[in-house]
Parts: sequence; structure tokens; C-alpha cells
Amino acid sequence: MTPAVIGIIAIVIFLLLIFLGMNIGLALLLVGFVGYAAVLNPAAAIGLIRKVPATQASTYALIVIPLFILMGNFGYHAGLSGSLYRAGQKWFSWLPGSLAAGTVAASAGFGAICGSCAATCATMGTIALPEMRKANYADRLSTGSIAMGGTLGILIPPSTPMIIYCIMAEESIGKQFIAGILPGIMLTVLCIATIVLLVKLKPSIAPKPEKAAWRERFSSLAGLWAVVLLFGAVLGGMFSGYFSVNQSAAIGAFLALILMAVNRNLSWRTFKLALKDSVTTFAMTFLLVIGASVFSNFLAITKMPMMLADALESMDVSFGVVLILMTIVYIILGMLMDELPMIMLTVPIFLPIVASYGQDFIWFGIYIILVMELGALAPPVGLNCFIIQGIAKDIPLGTVYKGAMPFVVTIIIGIVLIYLFPEIVMFLPNLL
Repeated sequence: MTPAVIGIIAIVIFLLLIFLGMNIGLALLLVGFVGYAAVLNPAAAIGLIRKVPATQASTYALIVIPLFILMGNFGYHAGLSGSLYRAGQKWFSWLPGSLAAGTVAASAGFGAICGSCAATCATMGTIALPEMRKANYADRLSTGSIAMGGTLGILIPPSTPMIIYCIMAEESIGKQFIAGILPGIMLTVLCIATIVLLVKLKPSIAPKPEKAAWRERFSSLAGLWAVVLLFGAVLGGMFSGYFSVNQSAAIGAFLALILMAVNRNLSWRTFKLALKDSVTTFAMTFLLVIGASVFSNFLAITKMPMMLADALESMDVSFGVVLILMTIVYIILGMLMDELPMIMLTVPIFLPIVASYGQDFIWFGIYIILVMELGALAPPVGLNCFIIQGIAKDIPLGTVYKGAMPFVVTIIIGIVLIYLFPEIVMFLPNLL
């Protein structure tokens, strides 16, 4: 068998192992190791296993991941998510579907602290879902808007998937972060417009809006000082050049801890809980990084990514056609796995193709995040939909999926817009 055929068989086996429920990091590690041994020899595969964990553990850029995870956990325990939701509730009170719109806006704000799709969804779901059910919102609208809002956590910087992508693509994390700001705002606006349109088409799914007084709206902003401080210190310091990305993450984690104390939420129990959640999340992420690195080395020696790029180039199709094919692949993969494994599996394959078409890797990073969001909503897996159903066990999973489907269309519109107008992504990075 040729190395390329071994590579294709390895990908099929990997997907089969995932379907059978094997840990994704271990599946990447196992398939990559066996594939490397099959193409070269067992001794070379053992040498790879010895080298990769030590190499990844000494990668300076990886330090930023546990620090941002810690910042998100401290920020959650500081009660910042509640302040964001209350402000969103008041400022969008004049819109049809006001609570749903406010939830999406609050999720975007919390994404600037958290950086995780699942954590944003779980946090905002716990806060917003009881309020929307109490206000007689249709379960379909309330669950769909929360599931969609959760996906904004990986588009609004800081974002763990963006960091992983930048490490794999050897791109600037700071530039990738700033590239996510305008698309994040654009997608938030598109989501709110989708909610308004859904309520206009079927008014029974949401009660009539009750406008909050201007005094209430401005008073709700008082609770956002901590969010503004944290967001400004982390991203402002990073983009102004005062701090490196790693320093910004460390300062953000320390500030979030101080905010826990200021808001009187700091106790030994909450401190231990935040540390435990951070260690657990990073351990899972680091296992994925190790497994993906072994798998990427295996794919590199099969030459399969380069052969695929050459094949597409010889077909003389436009990059738009290639992008449609990639999107279909990501939607299918999103039905099987979480966003981080998708990045680690596909980036080594797709980057040579993107390079052959002369596309910017920063732009491609934002595209990948958008298709990750599709995967978080699309059945039969749709991680965010499962999270919402876990919060409200009396709501059928089918109802959650129905609520999420209009937002799948919204994300696809977002992908089309950044393809037609790449300046949406590249304007801010080009200013740096």
C-alpha cells in the first residue's frame, strides 16, 4: 500500500473509533502512532511518541491556554455572566424576542472572558433559560438562541480554538484574536436580526416586549465595570503592545481572581472549584494537542495533504468551490466531534490547499471558527444542543434542534459574507 492509501485508511479508522466512543485525544495518538509505524517502522514511531509530549510541553505559546481557561473560570465565579445578562435584558427590551436577543448579546460579552463554546452555552443557559421560560417564551426560541449564543464564545477573543489553530498554522495569536472582533460583532447582529425575524413571522413564540426605562438601562451598565476592566486590560494591553499574549492571559487570570474577591465570591471552595475545572479542561486539551501532533506528523509523511492540494489545483476550480467542499466536510465532522479535534484533524490537511490558492491564514482561521460553530449546532451531535438539553431535561432534544436550525442558516450567511468581503476579517489585523 502507498502512504496516501494508509493515510486514508487511518482517517476512516479514526472516525470509527470516535463513533465507538473512544477518547478523541487517545484516538488521534493511537492512529497516528500505528500509521507512522506502518509507513516508516515501529522504532521511528516509538521515537515520535518519546519526542512529541516533551516538545509540546516546552512550547511557550501553549502557556496561554491554561491561563485563559483559568481567567474564564475565575470570571464565571466572580458573577460577571449575571451582570452581562441583566444589561442585555434591559438594553434589548424594546425588540421583539427581547430576552433571546439580550441572551445572545450577553453570550458575546461572556465570550470575551471565557473563550469556550461549551462553557459559554452552559453558563448563559443556566441564567437565561429559567427567565425565558418564566416569561412564556417558546422552548424552541429560548433553547435555540442560547445554543447559538454559546457558539460566540469561540469567535469573540480570547478563544482557545483560535490559539490551537495559530500554534498549528504558525500564525500570530494576537492578530488572530483581533481578526475575530468584527466577525463576532457581525454574527451577533445577524443572530439578533434572526430572532426578530422569527418573532415577526410567528408572534406566539415570544411575549410582547416591555421597554425598560432609560434609567434602568443605564443603571444596568454599572454592573459591567468589571467586564470592561477585564476585557480592556487583556485585549487592550495585548493589541497596544504593552503585553505579550501570554502576559495578557496571566494578567487576565489575576484580575479575574481579584474581581472574585471584590464581588465577595471568593472562598476556598470556589477557588478550589475554579482550579479543578481549569486543570481538568487543560489536561483534556493537552492530550488532544499531543494526539493531534502525532497524527499531523503521520499525515505529513503520507504526503496526502499536498497530494490533495495538487489534485484540486489541477482541477482548476475556484476557491469558492473548494470552500463549499470544506464546509460540507466540517458539517459532517461536526456531527461526530467537538471543535478542537476538528481543528487538529483538518488543519494539516487543508492548510496546504489554502496556501495553494494564496489565501491568508488569518482569514482562514476565522472561517474555521465559523464552521466550528456550525458543528456545535448541527444534529445528530450538536454539542451545544446537548448541553441545553442537559440543563432543561424536560425539553426534548428535537425541540432544541428545531430552535437551533434557523441559526445554522445565520452562520452560513456569515461565512458567505466573510468570503465576499474578506475585509470584515482582515481590516483590524492589517492595522497592527
